[in-house]
Amino acid sequence: MEFLGISYIEWIGYAAMATVLISFLMKSVNKLRIVNSFGCLLFVFYGFMLEPLSKPIIITNTAIFFINSYYLLKKH
Repeated sequence: MEFLGISYIEWIGYAAMATVLISFLMKSVNKLRIVNSFGCLLFVFYGFMLEPLSKPIIITNTAIFFINSYYLLKKH
């Protein structure tokens, strides 16, 4: 399935990339971590959808997601 000549899997990758890039425009570190975490989850989903699946994308973004989660949930 395609939209504008681009597969839906690639669109997920572009959405993940855009979300991670946008996260670095946040002034608040907590907002950055929240938006970045969403981008990481999109990248994990994207990594699983690739054929063959991309372990480096999955592993790296899963790790970043858990690091972001740790700091978001950590009590000061």
